Amino acid sequence: MTLDTSKPVDSAGFLPDIPEKKKKRKISWLPWVVVLGLLGGIGYAVYRQVVIVPAIEAKSKVLTQPVERRTLPIKVSANGSIKPERSINISPKQSGVLKSLLVKEGDTVKQGQIIAYMDDSNLLGQLTQARGQLAQQESNLQKLIAGNRPQDIASAQAALDEAEANLQKAIVGNRPQDIGQAQARLQQATASLTKAEDDLRRNQQLYTSGAISLQALNQIRADRDSARASVTEAQQALALQKAGSRPEDIETARAQVRQRQQALALLKAGTRQEDISGARAQVESARGSLRTVQTQINDTILRAPFDGVVTQKYSDPGAFVTPTTSGSAVSSATSSSVVSLASTNQLVANVAEVNISKISLGQKVLVTADAHPGVVFEGRVTQIAAQATVEQNVTSFQVKAEIVSDNKNLLRSGMNVTADFQVGQLENALVVPTAAVVRQQRRTGVFVAGEDNKPVFTPIETGVTVNRYTEVKSGLKGNERVLLSFPPGSRPQSTPRGGVLPGAGGGGSRRGAP
Repeated sequence: MTLDTSKPVDSAGFLPDIPEKKKKRKISWLPWVVVLGLLGGIGYAVYRQVVIVPAIEAKSKVLTQPVERRTLPIKVSANGSIKPERSINISPKQSGVLKSLLVKEGDTVKQGQIIAYMDDSNLLGQLTQARGQLAQQESNLQKLIAGNRPQDIASAQAALDEAEANLQKAIVGNRPQDIGQAQARLQQATASLTKAEDDLRRNQQLYTSGAISLQALNQIRADRDSARASVTEAQQALALQKAGSRPEDIETARAQVRQRQQALALLKAGTRQEDISGARAQVESARGSLRTVQTQINDTILRAPFDGVVTQKYSDPGAFVTPTTSGSAVSSATSSSVVSLASTNQLVANVAEVNISKISLGQKVLVTADAHPGVVFEGRVTQIAAQATVEQNVTSFQVKAEIVSDNKNLLRSGMNVTADFQVGQLENALVVPTAAVVRQQRRTGVFVAGEDNKPVFTPIETGVTVNRYTEVKSGLKGNERVLLSFPPGSRPQSTPRGGVLPGAGGGGSRRGAP
C-alpha cells in the first residue's frame, strides 16, 4: 500500500480529522434510511393482513347456502313501445280555405272542442235560399190544411142560387104578363101596318094623277114593308112567349145548376188528403235541402273527435285544405290536413307464443323505460291480438295495455319499454340459488355439502327461475345446504364419460334459466 506523504499524519498513524462540514453530511442519511425501512415493513405487514391473508382464507373457505322455501312472483317479460290509443289527421269534409286555427302543437283538447274554422261565405247565400223555400212550402201546406175561406164558400153558394133560379124560370115558362105584353106589341105593329097600307093606296092614286113623284111613292111603300115586318116579328115573339122554354135550354140550365153544386161541395169539403200529403212531401224536401246546407256549414267547424293532444300542425290560416282519410300517413295526404291528434298513450308489447296463454284481460303489468330509470309504471291489459305475427321466424302476439299510473305523462309516444306481466305467484316453493344449479352426467342438479363439506352431486327437477332463485320440484328434502363454492383442489369436473372426479380443477356447467 502506498501512502500519500503530502498529507500529515499523527503519531498513531491516523489521518488528521475530517472537516466538520463533511462529517455532518454523511451522518444525516442514516435516520432516513432507518425510517424508510420501518415504513416498508409496516406497509407490508398491513398489506398481508388486509389482502393476502383474507384471499388465502377465502380460497380455503367453502361457501354454502341452505335450501329454503320462498313465495316466487311469476311474470312474463316482453319488449314493447308506447303508442297512442288513437291517432288521426283532422281535415274538413269539403275542400276549402282554412279561416282560423285555434290550437297549436302540444295543446291538450277535449272531445267536441273547436279546433279550426273553414271559410263558409259561399254557403251563407245557399242557407238563405233554402230557408225561403222552406217557408214557402210550409205556407202552402198550412193553406191546404186550413181549407177554403167562408167568403169563397158564400160566393159559390150565390152562384148556385142564381143557376137554380134560371132553371126554375126555364121550367115554369113565360108569365102571362110577358105574353100580354107581346100581344100588345103585335096589335101595335098591326095597327101601324094598317095605317101604312092606307097611306100607300092614297099616295098610289096621287102618283097616278101625277101629284107626287115616284120617289115619294117608293118611300111610302118602304114604310108599309117595315110595318109588315114589325107585325111578323111581334107575331113570332108572341108565339115564343106562348110556347115557353125549349127543352135544350132547360137541360142547359140544369147542367149549370149541377156544376155550381159540385163547385160548392168542393169548397165545403176542403183540400183533398192527397194534396195535403203532396204539400207535406214538398215541405220535407225543403227541410232536407236546408239541413244539407246547415250540415255543410257545420262541417266547416272542425272539432276534436276525442280527448287528446295535438301532435303536429300541417296547415296555417289561408291555406287551401282538401279532405283526407283519417289514418293516412303519406306526405301528400298529411300536408293537406289541418292537425294531427293523438289520444292517451298505451303499451303495445309483443309476447312470445309460448307465454301468450298466461296473459289475460285486466292483468296487471309493470312497465319500465330507459328514459326514466328507477320509475315503474302500472298498467292493465286491455286487448290481446286474435292473430299472431311472424317476424324473422319469431311468432308473437301483440298485447295492448292502458297506463294507469302515469299522472305526469312521463311516457311519451315512441318510447321503448320493458313490460313485466304479473302472471301470478308460486306459494311456499322450495328454491335454491340459481348459481348453484349445474349440469352433470347429462342431468341437472346441485352439489350438496356432505361430510367435511365434500361436494355431493344431487340430481333435481327444476321449475321456474325468478331473479336469483330456481324452484326445485323434486330431488331435495329441504334441509340440505347447497355449495356455491368449493375448497381448493376439491372442485368437481365432468369426465369424458360423464363421471365426477373429486380434486380436479374444472367445474360443472351452469344451467341457464329454464
